[in-house]
This record gives sequence, C-alpha cells and structure tokens, in this order.
Amino acid sequence: MRNGRNDTVSTPNPLTQCLAQWPFASPGLADLEAQLQALAAAADPLSLRTRIDLYERCFPLLEQAMWSAKADFHSLLATYQALFREQEACIRQQEQGQEQGQGEARRHRFILGIPVADRPPHLRACLESIYQICAAFDYGGRTDGVWTWIQIVVAEDSRSELNIRRHQALVEEYCGRGLQVIYLGLAEQFALLQAIPAEKRTHLGNLLTTQGEDNFQRKGQAANRNLCYLKFLQLTKDKERTLYYLVDSDQHFCVNRRTELGEEAVYALNYFHAIDWIFRHTDTLMLTGKLVGDPPVSPSVMTANFLADVTAFFERLAALAGTQACQFHGWQGPPAGEAAYHDLAGLFGFAQKAEAFPYPCPLPGAHDHTACLQGFASRLKAFFFGEHLTRKTWFSYGAGFTQLHPARTVYPGNYTVNYAGLKYLIPFGHLRLRMSGPTAGRLIAAEIGPRFATCNLPNLHRRTTEAGLEDDFRPGVELDQDLCGVDLADEFERQFFGDLMLFTTEELVQQSDVRQPFAEAEIEAVIARKEADLLALYRQKHDAIVSANRQLHSMVFGAGAWWLRAPELTDALQQVQAFINNIERNFGASAPAWQQVQSEVHRARRKRQIVAALRAYRTERAVWDSLF
Repeated sequence: MRNGRNDTVSTPNPLTQCLAQWPFASPGLADLEAQLQALAAAADPLSLRTRIDLYERCFPLLEQAMWSAKADFHSLLATYQALFREQEACIRQQEQGQEQGQGEARRHRFILGIPVADRPPHLRACLESIYQICAAFDYGGRTDGVWTWIQIVVAEDSRSELNIRRHQALVEEYCGRGLQVIYLGLAEQFALLQAIPAEKRTHLGNLLTTQGEDNFQRKGQAANRNLCYLKFLQLTKDKERTLYYLVDSDQHFCVNRRTELGEEAVYALNYFHAIDWIFRHTDTLMLTGKLVGDPPVSPSVMTANFLADVTAFFERLAALAGTQACQFHGWQGPPAGEAAYHDLAGLFGFAQKAEAFPYPCPLPGAHDHTACLQGFASRLKAFFFGEHLTRKTWFSYGAGFTQLHPARTVYPGNYTVNYAGLKYLIPFGHLRLRMSGPTAGRLIAAEIGPRFATCNLPNLHRRTTEAGLEDDFRPGVELDQDLCGVDLADEFERQFFGDLMLFTTEELVQQSDVRQPFAEAEIEAVIARKEADLLALYRQKHDAIVSANRQLHSMVFGAGAWWLRAPELTDALQQVQAFINNIERNFGASAPAWQQVQSEVHRARRKRQIVAALRAYRTERAVWDSLF
C-alpha cells in the first residue's frame, strides 16, 4: 500500500516466498521468479492487477510440479492453497479500490444444487467437502465469517421423517460453519411447481413430476434436480454473473491420489476458480466434469469383470499360506479414463479389457492372508451398492483443469451451467431409467455442439460411507430383512432399458435435426435395431456371469483350499457364499430382472414409453425454455 491507497502493493511476500522455495520444481517457476525480481526492482510497486496475473501464471506451474512427484506433495499443496487465498485477498482489494471495473469481466457467483433422498451420511460428507474447498481456496472470500459468493441448495426427496430432520440439522450445522446452505423442503418444492402457470405445468409433468402433494417424495434424481432449477430462478440476482453447479450427495469436492499406502483424498482442485475462468473466457453453456473413485455405473454392468477379479483373487490366494505376510499390496488400479469397470465398455468406444485386475488390499500395518481374506469378504456386499474393489478410477492431472473438449455425456453429479444453459436439463425423469445423463448429453451435444464441454475437474465418487450400507438409500437396490440378501431387480431392469433409450437417442440425433420433433416411425425403426443388438449382448453377458459364478463357487468351496480349514474364517466364508448367492439371485436364469428383459410383453410396454418420451421431448423443451 502506498500513500493510503490500496491499488498498488509492495513486493508480494507469499508469492516471492513460494518462488524462492520451489524454483527447482519447474523451470517455469525459476523464470517467473526472475521476472518478479525485475518488476520488484522497478520504480513503481506492483499493481494489484499485475500481482493477480502473476499468481495466475504461477498456479499451473505449481500444479504440474505437484502432480509430477518432483516435490513433496503436501508441502507444495499447502503453498498452492495459500497462494490462492492470497490472490483472493488481492482480488477483493481490487474490487473495493480504484481498479474496480477495469480489466477482466467480473467473476461469477455460484449456486450449488444437491438433490438428496434418505442419505444423511452422504450429505454430510458432501457438505464437508464443500466446506473444506472453501476453507482451502477461499473463493470470493468471507463477509462476517460467511462465504457469500457460494450458495448451496439442499433439495429434499426423502421418504423418512427421521432422515428429513437429519438433513435439516446438517443444513443448520454447516450454516453455522460459514456456508450459505438453503433447505428446499418438499412443501416448498410443491409450491414452486404450483407457481408455474397451469397451461405450462401440464406439459412439464415428465420433466418435473406429476406426484401429488401428499406423496411428494422419492420423485427421482432427475425430477428433483429439475425442481432445483425453479429455486435457482428465485435466488438469481444477476443472470449474467451466476453459475449453477449440480452435484450428487455421494460426490465430494476432492480427488483421489495414489500413494504407497493406497488411496488418499486431497483438496487439490480449486473448482470454483477454474469453472469461473472457463465461463468468462469461452462461450460454454454447459460444462461437465467426470468422476474418480467408485464407478458411475450400476453393478448390473460391472458384474462379469468383477467376478473375474474375485476369482483371480482366490486363485492367487490358493497358492499362498494363510499365515504368510499379505502379498496383495502395491497394485494401484487401472489407468485413468479407460472405463475398465464396464462389462460393455466397447459400446462406449473404449477398448475391452479381457484380463483380471488384482485386489489392492487396503489393510494397514503388518497382517497375513487370513486377515486379508477377512477384509476382502467383508467388503463384497458393497459391490451391489456400486463399489468396485479392484477397478476404481484415479485422478490424473494431464494437461490441467481448464482445457476443454466437446462433451457427449452429462455427469448428473458434476455439471455447471450458466443462466442460458439452464434450458439444457436432464429429461425423461418420469421413466426412472439409468443412463439419463448420457442420454441427455447426446441430445444437448447435438443441439449446441462444443458449447457443451468437458474438462478435467472430476469429483470423488463414493458409493458407500463409514455409516454402512444400512444407512444409505440407493434407488433400485433393496436389502432383505436379515441384511444378507440384496435385490437389484429394479436397477437391472432400469439399466437395460436405459441403455436402449441411450443408444436409440444416439442414433436418432445422428440422422435427424434434434431441434425438430422426432418422427414416430423413425424412432420405432431405430429402437427395434438397438433392442436386437442389446439383447444379444446382454444374453452373452448373462451366460458369462452364470458360468463365472459357478467357477467362483467351485474355486472357493470345492477345491479343499486352506481357508476351508481355518475356523477363524467361518464368517468370511459365509460372506463369500452370500455374495455368490446374490449374484445368482440377481443374474441367474431365474432372476426377476432377467425374466423382464426376456419378456416380449414387458419390452413392448417399455418401448412404447420410450417412443412416447422421445416424441414429446421437443414440445416439453419448448415449454421449459419459455420459463427462462
């Protein structure tokens, strides 16, 4: 500060200290230090604008060093976060001072939407991650202890009154910690819906909901997310400078880092800063990040490869001694971005991986194979809730955070739109099908092209929490009374017809103008072809699962292996048997979902629904667009 003015500053100590401490980490940092020294030696002190720009140039250099293992990760991360906080202080000082209104366009405020249904542990973890990212990077700064540039809407969709109260308590708790969290309850959602003129509301039932006031819960993730948009409209004060960030409750604002000890969650991505930059410097309307951690797909399309991995684990274990020191360490999972978890990865353009993947034992400290098997068996049931023990997705820094690529899939738990982008919602919620994000993405990409983009800002996806499976709701997954049996019938059925919807839509947008209604005859011709293709693939996968499950049972219980003679493994073996039973229950020849997929009558009913939804899409979008 000079002469009482706040538009210039003396040498920026935090930045100078960073460059002095880490010049070896990147050649660019050494060059930046030399430039900074030259600027500091000039007659005039550095302007705030110059200092802000220097920070901006420093960030990608620190990121490259941090993720290349050339320096201590945590020390460099602490420096990286501190520099963002210092830059935020400069930006606030600039906004209050003489330079306000000059230079780049003003930054965006954010409104986050988190739909939640009977998931208090997930909601807590999600809100905590937002709190941590705010504390680490301080986007927009705090006024009277509150981060005022970020609002969070928790959109309730629970059936349990107890869980509703737990969600409300979490909203109050995090408000007390400095987050602006707004609770959007069922009654308020219904009132927002009723506020839409009746002549428009009658056309929006498939996008929002037709459920009555006395049954306004469990509307589904798509409908609840779209109802969030109505609250966004109410909260928006500046259409030009507000971004809307949609998040699922099982998403965390951090990424997973590989270490010698296994997976580590780190708050190393300044999501708000990077997303704001993208929307200020490009014409993007919708931006989606991906997910790392647990796969973003149903277990119904991961079962074949998981069975291969479980069988490989027991094959290797059979050649080892139970009292031997555990040998299942060191494997860190498949490379990023390969969709190795998906049985039908080829459908999405990925190479099909035939080999089994090793199990990475997460147990710390010295332990033997008996303990490893106990830990492995205890985690098998989580697979039916979407956790994959052997094929997590890992974060990779790549080319940075703001490089854009054309997108074709909306990740419903991680996407951002500006005000104009609110039109491009996720449709067909009334069908309750899986693959709603990829289906919406094909329609949106066909309509706005590269203005629908993806970037390397993934969230960490965790299907389960420390609270256990019993304190978690997952649509289409049911536990029986003794908590051993798992029923995936609903999710399996919704997966098959979600795939049918997706690949029908994908072909339609390639041969038709998505801005015009699809012709019924055209839809029916495409869906018939896709149905035949998918049935053949699902039958092939079904046969492979049945065969692999029999092989696994024989491997574990029929070969006289050492674990059968270990009394301390009785519980573990019961858990393995329960897993095998659940595979048979959900994927065997008599599985209810498989019978539905095989039924021509059931498929005909679902196809009629899909055809009707695709025909109505353009009309519904026109009414929805008119709200904006």
